[in-house]
Amino acid sequence: MIDLDPGEELTLIQDTARKFATEALNPAQRDFEAAREVAADIRAAFAEIGLGALEIPEELGGAGLGAVAKVTVLEELAAGDAGSAIALDPLGAALYAVSELGGDGAVEQYCLPLLEQDGARAVLVLADEATLDIGAGTVSGTIPWVPADRVDLLAILTREGAVLVTDGLALEKLKGSGLRAAGASEIRLDNAPIAAAWQDKTGAARALARARLGAAALLCGVMRTACIYSREYAKDRVAFGKPIAHHQGLAFLIVEMNAALEGARILTQEAASRADQGRAFEVAAAQAFVEAAEQAAYIGPNALQILGGPGFMADLPVEKYMRECRALGLLYGGIDRAREDIGQTYLDCDLPIQLTEYEA
Repeated sequence: MIDLDPGEELTLIQDTARKFATEALNPAQRDFEAAREVAADIRAAFAEIGLGALEIPEELGGAGLGAVAKVTVLEELAAGDAGSAIALDPLGAALYAVSELGGDGAVEQYCLPLLEQDGARAVLVLADEATLDIGAGTVSGTIPWVPADRVDLLAILTREGAVLVTDGLALEKLKGSGLRAAGASEIRLDNAPIAAAWQDKTGAARALARARLGAAALLCGVMRTACIYSREYAKDRVAFGKPIAHHQGLAFLIVEMNAALEGARILTQEAASRADQGRAFEVAAAQAFVEAAEQAAYIGPNALQILGGPGFMADLPVEKYMRECRALGLLYGGIDRAREDIGQTYLDCDLPIQLTEYEA
């Protein structure tokens, strides 16, 4: 028998995140987008709830919860506003580079102080995405885009390990497309000192996998709200004597969009569950991210298409959902890097191949 009950604790966390997103984020999403930041009182309320420390170990003052709780919360927050969900998380995916490679001591040294600073941001980038020269003690180069206007801790993830940079970061604000509430900047480093460096290929792979799970959860949240908004619009909009949702073509499309969302969510939750159980989850996380990004590229434009011309207007949020689906799909190397990692894993695995009599 399969038990689909998330349990009382996770249900309470999910309800808390959903209420916060519905009451605090969704109504002000356009204001946050215009300001390129979340209002200070909302940041304070989020910090008080403690959702930003879900994965911090209990002995360090956090909730000590795992990946399933994190992806559940991220989906709920992104359903309110994905850019705000990123902006509100002081540590973001940078936590994974620190925890997986540096351990609890590094988390205490580099991450916990950021939880005490209003508006502090840590950012994770892949070295493959940037033009960087990582030397013995310094980093130079350019990172073309990060969803942030402030970076207190930069974690640069390579295929072999990670380096942390806390000083010598010059940010130039960009206009940005999606995730504007989180900000958008180019980062330039000119012999920026390396605060910490680790070499651990396995830890780097796990850190990237956890980052991809977070991105997949954010995509699920945006897809969910895009599906709901476009469906409700189709139920209210009347053409040829009946709601357009009752016309077969749109009815099928609405069903397919929701099926695509559920498929991406199942893969994300399954990969997160594997992580919590201590099982290998790197490939599952990459697959979940690819599925979520691909389905977001399907759901976002089709949600807008259901609305037609009004969908392009800033008076309605659907054009924003489409932009954010695209932007989230670019994180952590995007679909191409995820597919590459999946393929390389299968190429490297040593599985016996059963030949047929004819092939032998």
